[in-house]
Amino acid sequence: MTTRRHTLQRLMLTGAATAATTWPPLTASAADRYPDHPVKVMVALPAGGGVDMIARLVGQKLAAETGQPFIVDNRAGASGRIGLPVVAKAAPDGYTLTVSPASFLTTNVSIFKALPYDPQADFAPITKLADQSMVLVVYDRLKFPTAAAVLAAAKAKPEALTYASSGDGSPQHLAGLMFESRMKVRMVHVPYKGGALAINDLLGGNVDLLFAPLPEALPHIKAGKLSALAILGEKRSPLIAEVPTMRESGIDNMVMATWIGLLAPAKTPRPVIDQLNRQVRAILQSPEVKAQLRDAGMDVAPTTPEQFQQTIAQETRLHADLVKASGLVPQ
Repeated sequence: MTTRRHTLQRLMLTGAATAATTWPPLTASAADRYPDHPVKVMVALPAGGGVDMIARLVGQKLAAETGQPFIVDNRAGASGRIGLPVVAKAAPDGYTLTVSPASFLTTNVSIFKALPYDPQADFAPITKLADQSMVLVVYDRLKFPTAAAVLAAAKAKPEALTYASSGDGSPQHLAGLMFESRMKVRMVHVPYKGGALAINDLLGGNVDLLFAPLPEALPHIKAGKLSALAILGEKRSPLIAEVPTMRESGIDNMVMATWIGLLAPAKTPRPVIDQLNRQVRAILQSPEVKAQLRDAGMDVAPTTPEQFQQTIAQETRLHADLVKASGLVPQ
């Protein structure tokens, strides 16, 4: 474990500078032909959530542009530890990609004692796709009319409140850990195999609350099935402008967002990475896609591969500090 941590620390320090030197050469003719057969896009979460949605949207646009199918393959469970190893071990030829939430790349290394993949060494970042606000939602608005009421209930009865997540180490889980450690309360974490399943159990009244990525909760908020109590951001979301921030609700130091990114196996040739980066960034900047994602609660956030590598390294350190501060023991 010590050797593994030293390896991760070295990789985070070298960051994009070393990543840029790991791609093998690719002939111009081979790069020109890419892709010449279907591309698999692994999503290590169930269908129906925000990550799956943007994977399918970008995949459809890439298919229309290249003439080759980009097929989404959902392999959910174990907080990414089922799907991501498949990508890590795939041939580095551009025909296996993954659309991943931040947590599988940044938080899992602190949550779990061992992983079947190395978030830093096994993947070649292509581009960040989108940023997502997070929102505190409940089913029973009478019981929890405000975020302050949730905090009061958590303080009154330690480990009485339950909060759902899409799995250990997920953004929902990380937000719950942040709430517990910074507000000095204890709640019970209930992990699921994906955000849609967590929301379904919240809708069924089986858990008390959820810190959800806005795209996953927004349809249920708009339908009146879930109540949004507070945004975990510096400012309100224009999509639910009536919902205050946590700070406006009297709860300070609770700011969190999450992102979704596109990656390939490590050592995927640089010309393929660059081609995908150009194509996807153009797709994300199109007015149609920007509007579609904005309506779903996402903000497009295209980057260079190097910028994305730096984001992963920086947030890995930040999330490690948060997990340590929470007192959570790695599983």
